[in-house]
Amino acid sequence: MLEELAKAKIIGVRAGTSHRYTGVWVVTVEDRAFVRSWNDKPTGWYQAFLTEPQGSIQLGNREIAVRVRRAASERLQKAVSAAYADKYNTKASQKWVRGFHEGKREGATLELLPA
Repeated sequence: MLEELAKAKIIGVRAGTSHRYTGVWVVTVEDRAFVRSWNDKPTGWYQAFLTEPQGSIQLGNREIAVRVRRAASERLQKAVSAAYADKYNTKASQKWVRGFHEGKREGATLELLPA
């Protein structure tokens, strides 16, 4: 699955079973998968995962149960930022990649783990 996540540009994430799927960018670092929130809306997927760390992802035609944990290490957050810059390197993506380097967004990084 990690290899598929490394190749995927967008996956769906859903906290719990009632939250809707939201498309997000995913990167891999050190054989681990990470997602990062662009904004921290009270009703968004990131806050939903903080409340309910169990959920699922959509990868291709599959729905896969996951749990999440915050990536608290500054070193790891910086590595995830670098992975976003490497993977999403089109001109159209640059605005978003630069924004992902901001401290508050780096702090909104979650690791995807098997449920």
